[in-house]
Amino acid sequence: MAAAAAGVRAFGAKGPGWLRRSPWAPLVAGFCSRGTAGAGQPEPGPRPTSVRQQDGIRNIILSNPKKRNALSLAMLKSLQSDILHEAESQDLKVIVISAEGPVFSSGHDLRELTDEQSPDYHAEVFRTCSEVMMLIQNHPVPIIAMVNGLATAAGCQLVASCDIAVASDKSSFATPGVNLGLFCSTPGVALGRAVPRKVASEMLFTGEPISAQEALLHGLLSKVVPEGQLEEETMKIAKKIASSSRHVVSLGKAAFNKQLRQDLRTAYHLTSQTMVDNLALPDGQEGIKAFIQKRKPIWAQ
Repeated sequence: MAAAAAGVRAFGAKGPGWLRRSPWAPLVAGFCSRGTAGAGQPEPGPRPTSVRQQDGIRNIILSNPKKRNALSLAMLKSLQSDILHEAESQDLKVIVISAEGPVFSSGHDLRELTDEQSPDYHAEVFRTCSEVMMLIQNHPVPIIAMVNGLATAAGCQLVASCDIAVASDKSSFATPGVNLGLFCSTPGVALGRAVPRKVASEMLFTGEPISAQEALLHGLLSKVVPEGQLEEETMKIAKKIASSSRHVVSLGKAAFNKQLRQDLRTAYHLTSQTMVDNLALPDGQEGIKAFIQKRKPIWAQ
């Protein structure tokens, strides 16, 4: 355990306090209950997300198809709460984010962005959205987007922020804010880190959508499958991740994301230390011994 803690500290996390790295540490609302009205909480009413969890896999569903699963402040806070719930639980191995209806997410709710709302409210919307996107990257377990339909603006940002993204062949992706007079600046952060610069630039400057196959070609997606096979293929990936050691996957995710931001020498220094820390984990030794003994490993976590 000491070695595990050392490995996590090497990448900026501090055990259960890993979220405190963010200057905007969010409040955790009830997992499956309605939030209390007021600052920092969703408005009263049906939760815009639904959740189920089984065998280490948490499925979070954007459940407001009538509003094209827009990332309203209430939707963002509900999604944030669902991702945060028992994030340190050893029973959680992977998260899948999907949506009801023909639109994965149309992005921000434009009705919240008019001048009828104050600049402070607008700032809260974008701050909360940024928190959710960073939370996905900093979360200890892999997060998969399962996309069936259109993902635009902040909806495309959500897909780009996930560790893995699987989409049906009927899906498409766009950052059309420029056509509405509101450039997709924050979606551009995730998009520009997921696809080549010139591809991101064309999407941002023209607002034109790209197909699922184009998104796969440019690296926004991990896999494209026929609509009828989407859930099966996504869950196959999720189950494979869930079958591995949570400690090892968590350590590996943190190291992978950390080294991407470093120069080559620093990246190898950080990941070499991670390999040493990984070997000190009980599951690291169990996996090696199981391989040598030609048996299935029994993970501690």
